[in-house]
Amino acid sequence: MRKINKLKILNDPIYGFITIPNSTIFDLIEHKYFQRLRRISQMGLSYLVYPGAHHTRFHHAIGCMHLMQKAVQVLRFKGIKISKEEEEALYIAILLHDIGHGPFSHAMEHSIVNGVSHEEISVLFMQKLNEEFNGDLTLAIKIFKGDYHRKFMLQLISSQIDMDRADYLKRDSFYTGVSEGNINSERIITMLNVKDNELVIEHKGIYSVEKFLVARRLMYWQVYLHKTSLVAEQLVIRVLKRAKELSRQGVKLEASKPLQFFLKNEITLNEFDDNCLDTFAKLDDYDIISAMKSWQHHEDFVLSNLCEMIIDRQLLKVKIKKKPIKEDILFIHIKSLMDKYNITEDEAKYFVFKGEISNQAYTRSKQNIKILYKSGKVDDVVKASDQLNLKALSKKVTKHYICYPKQKL
Repeated sequence: MRKINKLKILNDPIYGFITIPNSTIFDLIEHKYFQRLRRISQMGLSYLVYPGAHHTRFHHAIGCMHLMQKAVQVLRFKGIKISKEEEEALYIAILLHDIGHGPFSHAMEHSIVNGVSHEEISVLFMQKLNEEFNGDLTLAIKIFKGDYHRKFMLQLISSQIDMDRADYLKRDSFYTGVSEGNINSERIITMLNVKDNELVIEHKGIYSVEKFLVARRLMYWQVYLHKTSLVAEQLVIRVLKRAKELSRQGVKLEASKPLQFFLKNEITLNEFDDNCLDTFAKLDDYDIISAMKSWQHHEDFVLSNLCEMIIDRQLLKVKIKKKPIKEDILFIHIKSLMDKYNITEDEAKYFVFKGEISNQAYTRSKQNIKILYKSGKVDDVVKASDQLNLKALSKKVTKHYICYPKQKL
């Protein structure tokens, strides 16, 4: 039998050549659970606003692994001891950190899977893979769950300045063409260090951190919380909720077998057994898109109109306000729809709804971004910075929105 060369090099538009460090990582990337990420959009339906935003969770995971390789290299150069086992565990944990995402990323968590976060599903996938890989993922799972004694390792995967954020800001900025998000991830990683078992940034890297936080704020308002992306995601959530409601009433809906399974069953974390996980692993964006293409012709008024709106990009009108939306304004739109189409209040509420969005570029918590001075003193980035705007960036800004149909459905 011909031996497969597992030391591959990938060409990435952001970082250039990315090397796959060892055969375990290669086998994980080759696994069907990971390959599924090629069919899950990194930014949901943001391509309805930014036509270039068609990159996937697969791109992002590989990019994060590349940045983790750089981080390990930098920390070792600075005298931080990281064993071979810890190094591999860090690569595995960051590579698989998003493996639990469902179709269109966050839409699944709020609709057909009941209160199960993608992080929890990621852990379930890791545990299943650990059985297949004879325990090779044990340390990676420990780090990912925060159970490992070396705290900085979890911070490299999940904190306010981790490899995940360092990749998605740069990548999403590139694919959307929104240059405000283009951060210098290379310099930030070069400035990393460890002090008292915690990840710190050396003082000379403070301006790169400031730029990173400003970029994050701008990307949230301009891209992630863009009103068109917001309404498109809300519509997908409502499509899946309506489909689930109809399925539970015994209405026949055309859909792939994995999607049928989640529409017909109420799945919570306790029900997520191996069979359920395997079914979830068969779901991707294509299941939802093909279902919506079929459902736009369904006789149910709500389902067909919601699907048509997304397929034809004839979305709801969105208004964003600084103050909460009053109930009476909401009811005027609901009543108008009920009268016009002779539908119930519950049906009208699928098309008229309100909500809020918030943006906090930096949270002052236990997971602060810490700046290390030459003297060895460590301070929070807000105190260390001479920029007053960092204090402003740590304040939560909340906006309120209302969605309702344009002239006709």
